[in-house]
Amino acid sequence: MRKVSVLLAAFHGEKYIHEQIASILPQLEPCDELIISDDSPELALSFEDSRIKYIQGPQQGAIKNFEFLLAQARGDILVLSDQDDVWLPGKLERTRELLCEDEPALLVHGAYLTDERLNKTGQMSARTGLVRNLFRNSYTGCCMAFTKQLLPYILPFPKNIPMHDQWIGLRAERYGSVTVLSEPLMLWRRHGAAQTISPSSFKQKITWRINMLCVLLRGGCR
Repeated sequence: MRKVSVLLAAFHGEKYIHEQIASILPQLEPCDELIISDDSPELALSFEDSRIKYIQGPQQGAIKNFEFLLAQARGDILVLSDQDDVWLPGKLERTRELLCEDEPALLVHGAYLTDERLNKTGQMSARTGLVRNLFRNSYTGCCMAFTKQLLPYILPFPKNIPMHDQWIGLRAERYGSVTVLSEPLMLWRRHGAAQTISPSSFKQKITWRINMLCVLLRGGCR
């Protein structure tokens, strides 16, 4: 069986992270790993499970934290996770089914949007298209998994990108394959503290997209 690395970036996650971990662990096989990179060293976990690897993050924000996690992963399939969501039963099983080839491949699945108490408020799914996602991104990291063969095309992350998930999605579009599954496989908790980046100006958004387009056209990660 192919090994899965679940990569969870944590930052002051005491309120929700235990619920998220509890939804992940039953879906892991003995050979799998859950790597938690904590950008806030005060986090305390009560789980006793040899599959959990807890490390201190680089403390440079979410993008650097996920880049750091990807460098630690040893799995054949890499699954991104935020700290405050909840996986639905069968998420990892479906991921294994759809990422079964040894080639650069990305899966992005649907999710139920919820409030802080996990009451469903809507549903979301991604769409493919390099140009479309360059200007209006629909790739969401917590809904993404990919094969290790994609790593050489996404690491290291380029400087001055708005978020890691858009970069990974665009690189998969150009150098691999992308599977979009509309089926919701998780509960995506939306609340005030979940904001990972501060609101940006129109000028900043344009600058980000121009920079990313230039890197994509050059074919490198810098």
